[in-house]
Amino acid sequence: MDKIILRIQLLNNSSKIPKYATEGSAGLDLTAAIDSNILIKKNTFKLIPTGIAIEIPKNHEAQIRPRSGLAIKSGITVLNSPGTIDEDYRGEISVILFNAGNENFIVEPAMRIAQMVVSPISKVEVEEVISLNSTKRNKDGFGSTGIK
Repeated sequence: MDKIILRIQLLNNSSKIPKYATEGSAGLDLTAAIDSNILIKKNTFKLIPTGIAIEIPKNHEAQIRPRSGLAIKSGITVLNSPGTIDEDYRGEISVILFNAGNENFIVEPAMRIAQMVVSPISKVEVEEVISLNSTKRNKDGFGSTGIK
């Protein structure tokens, strides 16, 4: 398998290069590039800068996902999860953190706030049709397959 290079630009003194927490981690940890604490009141959200810009390889995307520890311990999630970063975006990566918890939450400088997974994408050719092939499920939607 060819090595995939993700080029990263640090944008300020608070910026940190994203790192994998373990050898088996799927996502790179993103940190808050802030100089002072940011309060996220319960049931509200804030845009948190990471202080990095990235150059995503061709035919790839970066997905921004919540960190499970923040979710279970404090109810903190990524509002537009997963957030997609397109390969041609070169601006600062920021994360929309939502506090779904019961208490206010403080984001501290250099805190690991989200994870970023870089994945290949498939480009499709769109073709309009009059009807679609039938399946066993067809139009049955939410909850149609049961819970057991």
